[in-house]
Amino acid sequence: MDKPAVVVLFGGRSSEHSISSATAGGVLRAIDRDRYRVIPVGITRAGAFVLEVDDPDRFALDAERLPEVVDNGTRILWPEAGGERRLRVRRADDTVDDLGDVDVVLPILHGVHGEDGTVQGFLDTLDLPYAGGGVLDSALCMDKHFMKIVLQAAGIPVAPWTTVTPTRWEREEQAVRREAAELGYPVFVKPARAGSSVGVSKVAGDAELASALQKAFAEDDKVLIEAAIVGREIEVAILEGRHGGAPRASLPGEIVLTTREFYDFEGKYLGGDGAEVVCPAALADAEVRAVQELGVRAFDAVAGRGLARVDFFLAADGLYVNELNTMPGFTPISMFPKCWIASGMTYPELIGELVDTARERR
Repeated sequence: MDKPAVVVLFGGRSSEHSISSATAGGVLRAIDRDRYRVIPVGITRAGAFVLEVDDPDRFALDAERLPEVVDNGTRILWPEAGGERRLRVRRADDTVDDLGDVDVVLPILHGVHGEDGTVQGFLDTLDLPYAGGGVLDSALCMDKHFMKIVLQAAGIPVAPWTTVTPTRWEREEQAVRREAAELGYPVFVKPARAGSSVGVSKVAGDAELASALQKAFAEDDKVLIEAAIVGREIEVAILEGRHGGAPRASLPGEIVLTTREFYDFEGKYLGGDGAEVVCPAALADAEVRAVQELGVRAFDAVAGRGLARVDFFLAADGLYVNELNTMPGFTPISMFPKCWIASGMTYPELIGELVDTARERR
């Protein structure tokens, strides 16, 4: 019997292109080649779908070289909607090769044009099974403004915030400054639809607000000013239930900051000093259960599918959900795999779980 073919889809047009590429490198290294046939497909920063080399080392992430998908002249020819699931590639010399039928697409994409429901809708149109979130939960969780509204409606605590656009800042600057002051400095300023802490600033006072907003507006035309919750940064990994079962939560982990103001890009991905990913977190049994239960509730509230990492602040007055990530990082130092490994699952088993859940859903 032929092995199921898994398209590992990565790169993309967002500012998180390199993180997606590095995540895919980890997946390519760990996926069980005895169970699956792997087809690596990269998306260049310009949006071209190319057949990539199946070499995890090519996508290693370090401070000296951020990996990326380059245009090698190939073009992926996707199946026609409603027809066969056969994938082909047009080479640089215009010859066309048959890559075989696709069983599952594993979209390891972060940020806009990938984690926001757009690629999910494309794959739905082609009737191709894919792992991870669907159109709705991907779109909701990519937009922190609407994610907070949905969570609030479900009775899930979130940090207080106000939302600002460039037009509003231009016309109502003093009102925005008052709202930020009412939230209480320090505040966080963050793009509504970016991830990996790109464009995020911790703002100590009114004098820093304008520059922080401009930094965030460079990433998105919708920006959140959010109250800084004082507490521990706790995260839990969620997987969709199998065979109609309930979603499952891992043991929680914790981001422990020593010298960093917050968990920024360097701390997350480049192994910078001052931040440590610890899993399992040092929590009482009741706290573990509370994190797991609220993580599942948040996943259900956004109609979660496939997987998510739910990020919390554990404050003196309880838990607050900071955000949900529908395609969290899978790099060697990322929280999502670490939490499931601490819960008894291996990295290859975790990838297999995502692929097999997608196949069962079809």
